Amino acid sequence: MTCLQSDSIFIGKSDDGSGSNQYLPLKWGNRHGLIAGATGTGKTVTLQVLAEGFSSAGVPVFLADAKGDLSGLCHTSDMQDFLTKRAGKIGFTEEYHGAAFPAVFWDLFGEQGHPVRTTISEIGPLLLSRMLELNDTQEGVMNIVFRVADEQGLLLLDLKDLRALLGVVNEQRKEISAVYGNVSPQSIGAIQRALLRLEDQGADKFFGEPALDLRDFMRTDHEGRGMINILAADRLMNSPRLYGTFLLWMLSELFEELPEAGDADRPKLVFFFDEAHLLFDDAPKALLDKVEQVVRLIRSKGVGVFFVTQSPDDIPDTVLGQLGNRIQHALRAFTPKQQKAIRLAAQTYRPNPAFEVEDVITTLGVGEALVSTLENKGEPSIVERTLVRPPSSKLGPVSQTERKRVLNDSKLASKYDETVDNESAYEILQERAEKAAKAAEKAKAAEAAEAAKSKKVPARRSNRQSVGEAAVKSLTRAVSSSFGRSIAKALLRGILGALKR
Repeated sequence: MTCLQSDSIFIGKSDDGSGSNQYLPLKWGNRHGLIAGATGTGKTVTLQVLAEGFSSAGVPVFLADAKGDLSGLCHTSDMQDFLTKRAGKIGFTEEYHGAAFPAVFWDLFGEQGHPVRTTISEIGPLLLSRMLELNDTQEGVMNIVFRVADEQGLLLLDLKDLRALLGVVNEQRKEISAVYGNVSPQSIGAIQRALLRLEDQGADKFFGEPALDLRDFMRTDHEGRGMINILAADRLMNSPRLYGTFLLWMLSELFEELPEAGDADRPKLVFFFDEAHLLFDDAPKALLDKVEQVVRLIRSKGVGVFFVTQSPDDIPDTVLGQLGNRIQHALRAFTPKQQKAIRLAAQTYRPNPAFEVEDVITTLGVGEALVSTLENKGEPSIVERTLVRPPSSKLGPVSQTERKRVLNDSKLASKYDETVDNESAYEILQERAEKAAKAAEKAKAAEAAEAAKSKKVPARRSNRQSVGEAAVKSLTRAVSSSFGRSIAKALLRGILGALKR
């Protein structure tokens, strides 16, 4: 009996290779999933196998490569002995062969892949406040800053735009507070310091243009295979707030942009989020509610999300309950907390009378997993102890030479690799300041000329109006005059506060 089916992804064979084949039906790929297990138990290989399966079925994939191991997807397997032995053990010998898959490398820092950028306006005040670790008061000020930007038609594309507008709001905080609510210099200072910390982490490269078009994640190659988009996340792991916020931003943007998909025979796109706990750690309840909402609703857009983490209890229950496809590798039970986590994990599976799930979780070998996927009308299958098939692509990272070759061959290099600095808030505010300064100088000259004609000595002014004061007073007058129509004309934000395009 062949291990391959056109409508499913072959995962492996139950009972250590002697039982039945285990599949993930493509039609249930948008019902999300979980890949869990302790370090070194085989999670990365399982992720690689699923990514290959979706790509072969014409489904584009996005995955975060936290350790650099998944770059091997673009290179043919070395067919090492232990891989061919495992293939033989599960009766996969005839179908098993090496293969390279179409890959695109991405990197928020632009070092190991095409740069991934978005604009300050698109990410919105809610997610930006989380990224900056602002408190409620500071987040309120950030919302005011975005409202002023809306009213004045100021595009916030990068960090210098936001800094320029923060400076204007700070200098005229009294007038702006009367219109929008309290703006304190302490909050402005805290936001500015947080921006500096974010910039020190390299996140300034994330904001700007050309902004990422998420449709570029949803491409196929000339053979009809889905492109595998690999985000270099090894450095990104050092900035967990940036990583978690970036992942959530991508999901929210997809939710807003994609049409309803209905019931399809396969997903439009599948995400794999490694180190998924970083999406939820220390997140306020309001943000967790948004994550739950997006995960629940995005499957109707044909998008599947697989969370990859060490333990199922890294995922909030409200999100965990939506993950229909589960692959559980071994867990360790050294502490009472870990023992409790194993008991809870065991209770989430449809029982198998042949074994106790709680006992088996701690005894699984490397490459073994407990597998339960959706079947028939969408009900969970009975959990099976499964030996996972070997991947067809290379295990481990590719060389820098190979990575550069893939990048050079990419059709997206000309679109994303060069930064573009379009006119936005910084340039507009600078131009306003210059015009205001020239107007002030002209008025002063006219006053002096008039005084000379009447042979009067004009009173000496203690200080000349600064360029910044002239700009911000002009801005404040415009803000005050437009306040009456602000509610009607404010741009509607997306589900997570991002500006609608």
